[in-house]
Amino acid sequence: MSCIHYKFSSKLEYNTVTFDGLHITLTELKKQIMARERLKATDCDLQITNAQTREEYLDDEVHIPKHSSVIVRRTPIGGVKPAGRTFIVDRSETAVMGSSRPVCKTISKTLILSHLTHSIISSSFLLLGQFYRTSC
Repeated sequence: MSCIHYKFSSKLEYNTVTFDGLHITLTELKKQIMARERLKATDCDLQITNAQTREEYLDDEVHIPKHSSVIVRRTPIGGVKPAGRTFIVDRSETAVMGSSRPVCKTISKTLILSHLTHSIISSSFLLLGQFYRTSC
């Protein structure tokens, strides 16, 4: 009996899938992991990555050699959308008078100034407290 050691990226311990032969196809490995973990193929897909080389297996017919260790991640059926931030930008004249700058930049500058003002006030009270203690 041959085996593949797998673990989900969020887990600490490896589990084992057994099979006959020297290798297993990616499709068959996914089927066995989904059956073992009681996952439905209609809910998610699995992203399989070699644990040592960090190479992601993309071709469903690729042969994974026995005694390999892999990292498994659940992904949505449609694939993973690229990570990125979403900003709502209002470029109307009422939001920023006559300027083509997005509102999110104005908000971020306001936030930075707010944090800066807060830290200046906090450090002023800290200095006043130290001054008061040393003068008495």
